[in-house]
Amino acid sequence: MRELPPAFAALLAEGATTLCHGWRLTRRDGVVLGFTDHDRDLDVEGLTFLAASGIAGSEITSAQGLAVTGAELSGALSADALSADDLAAGLYDGAAVELLLIDWSNPSNALLLRRGTVGEVKCEDGAFTAEIRSLADAFNETRGRIFTAVCDADLGDARCGVDLAAPACSATATVGTVEGSLRLSLGGLSAFAEGAFARGRLTFLSGANAGFATEVKAHLKAEGADVVRLWQRPPQEVRAGDGVRLTVGCDKQFATCRDRFANALNFQGFPHMPGNDFVITVAVPGEGGYDGKLLS
Repeated sequence: MRELPPAFAALLAEGATTLCHGWRLTRRDGVVLGFTDHDRDLDVEGLTFLAASGIAGSEITSAQGLAVTGAELSGALSADALSADDLAAGLYDGAAVELLLIDWSNPSNALLLRRGTVGEVKCEDGAFTAEIRSLADAFNETRGRIFTAVCDADLGDARCGVDLAAPACSATATVGTVEGSLRLSLGGLSAFAEGAFARGRLTFLSGANAGFATEVKAHLKAEGADVVRLWQRPPQEVRAGDGVRLTVGCDKQFATCRDRFANALNFQGFPHMPGNDFVITVAVPGEGGYDGKLLS
């Protein structure tokens, strides 16, 4: 059983309580924000918990074992609290969340209920809903080596060794026309074959989205121009003339590593490992020298 601080235990023992909830968010860039469902701002441990954010939490689910449980955090989008642009830019991805029970009549009397991380975030009609994942979610993350036929290294990392700064692996381009929030026509990539930047990365160098980066879903040649489709929508409007930098992608296959990047020695997969088709193969009498007799 959890032992409560004496001051908080005394508060709960009273006939009427003055309690509210608070959420402390710590982004990966170090920014810390506080929110509360009380009707006025509260100062807790040197941090102001904003009341005008309209943020509220859902019921919390818990279970025995290592099953991933959690809750949801929802509220209105605003410049003072959580902005749609910051959420779209991924600033809150993986942020640490702490749920507190606060005595609003004496904010220094607060109890930490649980910790978690921000998971999937949805934005619609000026409101957001953020999934709060429990700490058990970390047990679902892959750790160590994976024995698969494809490479498990990231292109350009220390295990891969490919230099993404080389002219053959990266290029700068200029946005020609914006064909949609996820589809851009670029100029300056004529030296690269179609598909070279698929699974690669695009980073904005100028314009309203400077510094924002996302993965490239597809790279096509269309009417003399290079068209890229993005996985993530830029938080700000993209305009013609914006500068971008692209790095090539990799499909993790051994043939690609060998023929395209001449990097077979650093391939981090197991291309000759038998797959599922081999495992479920059934021996057929008369094929491959098998005569139908069992070996003893």
